[in-house]
Amino acid sequence: MNIKDKPDNGQPCIRLQKFLSGAGIASRRRAERMILEGRVSINGSRVVILGTKVGPEDSVEIDGKPVLQHEAFHYYLLHKPAGVITSASDPRDRKTVLDILRGIPVRVYPVGRLDFDTSGLLLLTNDGELAHRLMHPSFGVDKTYRVWFKEPVDSAAIMTLRQGVLLEDGLTAPAIVRRCKDSEGSNPRILEITIHEGRNRQIKRMCSVVGFPLVKLVRIRFGPLADPGLKPGQFRELSRKEIRDLYYQAGLKKA
Repeated sequence: MNIKDKPDNGQPCIRLQKFLSGAGIASRRRAERMILEGRVSINGSRVVILGTKVGPEDSVEIDGKPVLQHEAFHYYLLHKPAGVITSASDPRDRKTVLDILRGIPVRVYPVGRLDFDTSGLLLLTNDGELAHRLMHPSFGVDKTYRVWFKEPVDSAAIMTLRQGVLLEDGLTAPAIVRRCKDSEGSNPRILEITIHEGRNRQIKRMCSVVGFPLVKLVRIRFGPLADPGLKPGQFRELSRKEIRDLYYQAGLKKA
């Protein structure tokens, strides 16, 4: 299929992966994989070129099923409990975050992930463009965790966390580390740590390297989103202000 800029009606076209992302099918990166795997077709013709564009009059299918552009996006904030998978499905048949959100009127996907044994705030949406940007490292979305330790954490370890910790995959960016108000003494057992990177199990690895393995980890903030009243297993829709704040964080304009 030839790459085009405008359909016959003169309306602008967009790249196929952006269309799929905007339709809530998947993140843009995953949509690109679908295209390269030959799973996507336009007007009955299979497409394997990432630069291909699609217009309002085109018929797009994935695995033979039509893709419809969502009329409205949906945004949910979930307090993920420990022992739940941040995934749409699990081959080991463990409970997933989508199992908790059964009954909502649209299919949504988690933005980023939380480990199986980590609880805390998780954004789920069918707004693929927003999700893609919030997960991209260049936007540096802050994520704040409350961290419990078995032993009091000394000042030297806190300073190392603040300056950056050398992990096997490189030096981390400096973290913001605060002593919690409910943690007594000069060497606290509870800290709040804010990072903007998204490395696998990053907080756990950082704490282990500085000599103070954690015993509990809860994410209490994702970008502008926080809700201390939301209990594990509970979820709610975002307010208009929260959605606008997320768009601002991602460098997008909300219509």
